[in-house]
Parts: sequence; C-alpha cells; structure tokens
Amino acid sequence: MERFEVKRGLIKIIDSEGGLNSLGDKHFDNVDNTENGGFNASWGLLVDINAHYDDEGKLVVDVQQLKGEDLQNFLEKEGGRDEAMESRKRWSTFLDESTGYNAKQRGDKAKENGKKVAKANSGINMARKLMALSSKVTDEKRAKAEEMIAEVEQKLKEGNATRALSLSAKINKMLES
Repeated sequence: MERFEVKRGLIKIIDSEGGLNSLGDKHFDNVDNTENGGFNASWGLLVDINAHYDDEGKLVVDVQQLKGEDLQNFLEKEGGRDEAMESRKRWSTFLDESTGYNAKQRGDKAKENGKKVAKANSGINMARKLMALSSKVTDEKRAKAEEMIAEVEQKLKEGNATRALSLSAKINKMLES
C-alpha cells in the first residue's frame, strides 16, 4: 500500500467531476465503487487496483500485479509486451491526474516526507538522551515528554510525518527550557 501527497484543492475538483471513480473509469477496466469513495479495478498486468483518498487528503493505493509464471505468460502472449507498457502508462497517467503531481514531483514529495520522519525519530532519540543525561529535568517534565513521545510515535504510525515532526520539536524545546 502506498500513500501519495495530493495537490491542495484537487480532491474538490475531482469530486465535482464525478470523483475518483470517474478517474478510475477513464483509465482502467472492471471499475467497482467502494464505500470510501474509491474504487477497485484492473487493467492489463495490474490485476487488482484499490484506490481512495484518506481523511488527511492523501491518495492511498494498493496495487497487485502479475508475478512469476503468470507475468511470463502474459508477456509472451500476442501483444503482451505492448499491453504491459500500456498498463504502466495508464497507471502513471492515473497517478498524475489523481495527485496533481508528475512522477518527479511525487518522488520529491516522498523524499520530503522521509526527511520529516527521520527528523521526528531523531527528535525522539535526542529527547530521550537529554532526559537520561540531564539532572535538571524534573519527573513531571519527564512524564510529559514520554507522553508526547508516544503521541509522536502514533502520528508516525498514522503516516502524519508533518505533525510528528512539529511535536518532536516541541518536546525538545520543553526539555531544553
């Protein structure tokens, strides 16, 4: 399962034009609507595509494609390689239209998010080291910091790196004062 950043305001535009389902219909076959405003579909070597927007405005997709012997048989059939290339093209175009970002921009956004996760984790480590080394940190501050660390870890699990990073910065500011 992958999560992609979506350009601000794009979901409203897509919803006004029939929703994510209409984008699915445009690019794939066997499109079935799902409860969460998304769809399940397939096309070519992409045998199961599940896509929806989450509560945080990110595109969540889970894609299964042919593998192993099934993939080999698909590629060896008449026009199989062309259909495989068309599958990749349709997938890429769908991602471009449903996120508002091209492949390079999506990669840059993913790197940016990865850096936020790393900085949040580093902030947690720094807070714990500071608490272990400093005799000036009260038990009350220590307890509050551990509470906030748990919240940062929860935000990281939820995939909200921006909130996790801001919380980890608050922890360290609190401990340094």
